[in-house]
Amino acid sequence: MNAHTPRPAAKKSLGQHFLKHEHICRRIAELVLPQPQDRLLEIGPGPGALTRALEEQPHSRLLLLEKDRYWAVERQRLAGPHTQAVLMDALRFPWFRISPANPWKIAGNLPYNVASPMLWDMVAQARGMVRGVFMVQKEVGQRLAAQPGSGQYGALSVWVQSFVQPRLEFVVGPGAFSPPPKVDSAVLSFMPQDDAARPVHTAHLSRLLKLCFQQRRKQLGGIVRRCGQPALEAALEDSGIGPSLRPEQLAVTDFHRLASLWACQEQPRM
Repeated sequence: MNAHTPRPAAKKSLGQHFLKHEHICRRIAELVLPQPQDRLLEIGPGPGALTRALEEQPHSRLLLLEKDRYWAVERQRLAGPHTQAVLMDALRFPWFRISPANPWKIAGNLPYNVASPMLWDMVAQARGMVRGVFMVQKEVGQRLAAQPGSGQYGALSVWVQSFVQPRLEFVVGPGAFSPPPKVDSAVLSFMPQDDAARPVHTAHLSRLLKLCFQQRRKQLGGIVRRCGQPALEAALEDSGIGPSLRPEQLAVTDFHRLASLWACQEQPRM
């Protein structure tokens, strides 16, 4: 990259708001709890403020996923001895490759327009994510960490909490970014759930959540009756979950139980 090449402006199409405050980057990097043997993955490094903070932490390898060609080249040009930048859209990253046999810690300032679908895929597929630390829009962060009965609790809350334990660590104002967004951001840490707490029937759980939270103000019994799924109706009867409850009142484990019963009801009878 020519030294005189002008630095490009942030691209609205990529949802770019570059983190610029070094002390916030250090806080995020420290929340990763890196150890000398750890492999770290950063999503969307951009100008590299968080990258530099991560490079200062103990680690054995730092992999950067960057969709913007300019910043991917810049990050590789300025990479530390254990850092590698890859030109890639993180929405297309094969998260299943992060397995218990191939563990990583993951961090990133996630673009507002892709954070939810990216995290939806990542938490379910990256079984080797030892820890995650992510900056997201504050509203999304509140949804990720929301508990039953709150206005923010929804499909994203249940799905993410099925695989990890999210913790809202701190809130960051618009002034920490260039250009500044119009809303606050939040930093969350993720710790993986124990295997016993993870859902077994993930496809049914995903269908169930989308079905229920499209009608979150309706009673569960009515939602199930109108969905045209007799197996789900039978599952609700077997579950012991009150049909007068609304989806936002159910715990994560209630959804797991209902999804499992639905899957069992759909199995062919011998």
